[in-house]
Amino acid sequence: MKVLVIGESCKDIFIYGEAPRLCPEAPAPVFNPTSITENGGMAKNVYKNLLSLGVDANLFTNENWGSITKTRYIDFNMNHMFLRVDENDKEYGRADLRRMRYKNYDAIIVSDYNKGFLTEEDIRHISCKHPNVFLDTKKTLGPWCEAVRYIKINNSEYESTRRTISKDILDKLIITMSREGCKHQGVIYPVPEVEIKDSSGAGDTFISALVANFIQSNSIEEAIIYANECATIVVQKRGVSIV
Repeated sequence: MKVLVIGESCKDIFIYGEAPRLCPEAPAPVFNPTSITENGGMAKNVYKNLLSLGVDANLFTNENWGSITKTRYIDFNMNHMFLRVDENDKEYGRADLRRMRYKNYDAIIVSDYNKGFLTEEDIRHISCKHPNVFLDTKKTLGPWCEAVRYIKINNSEYESTRRTISKDILDKLIITMSREGCKHQGVIYPVPEVEIKDSSGAGDTFISALVANFIQSNSIEEAIIYANECATIVVQKRGVSIV
């Protein structure tokens, strides 16, 4: 099976350390860094999850992804994030889809963080070119995404866009709900209770596993159950992790 991922990417940086005392001149913690991890985030994390699941995947993303950073400062013992610093977050550029060969793939994942890399018309174009387009987006939903096969959004995103959703779009939605699992067409798919260390990137894992399983099973119910299992694994790890 072969999957194409289209969307914005960045570099995720996690700086772990200790904060044993407050700064004497201001009520702020003094942070002593002890370790650092870096990995590709956003669409690049979706791509990496697909590879780890044994999927033959390609990624179409912004070339400058390595210069766009999201740096998190985290207490290693408490796993508490003090601060996130984003750099160059408005410089993703625009996607040029003119030479894309969609028919070479079993499915397309559009990982759209609404940073300007993909427009609504771009996503409409992609979904009209392939029958198996899976969309994960931060955009307000509307007629432009009606040709997409399935749409994954989280519960807060659903609440902010529910007034713009038609019945056709509603039937395509897979709504992730953190500890409560996810919901599709009124059915709730629960997840076991686990210790959550970091939910960053769990949505990327979810949609990667969803598509990987759906291509093989052709059952959205089986794919959702599998995606829940994979997302449950990664939230028990530190940082943005792959399954």
